[in-house]
Amino acid sequence: FYRDVLGLAVYREFGPPDHPGVVFFLGNGLLEVSGLGDEPPRGIALWVQVRDAAAEVERLRAAGTTVLRGPRTEPWGLVEGWVADPDGVRIVLVEVPADHPLRRDQR
Repeated sequence: FYRDVLGLAVYREFGPPDHPGVVFFLGNGLLEVSGLGDEPPRGIALWVQVRDAAAEVERLRAAGTTVLRGPRTEPWGLVEGWVADPDGVRIVLVEVPADHPLRRDQR
């Protein structure tokens, strides 16, 4: 899901071939996804900054991803849309609008 649907690039893989762990590039950091569990994770959310939250939510919806909440502007000025990975982990797609004080476009 994280590679094929969300579109994150793989940094490295490790562990046994039938249950590998994967480390993904995530901006200036890395995201490690590993392990197995019998129950869905609780209380976990992953925040990913995107350029266009509405476009990403629609792209992920078309790919079969569960959309928990469509994008909307929060009181603090950021646009957020919520989706879930196949295990139920909430992924918050965050867009920083061009006029937001946090905006520092590095392009």
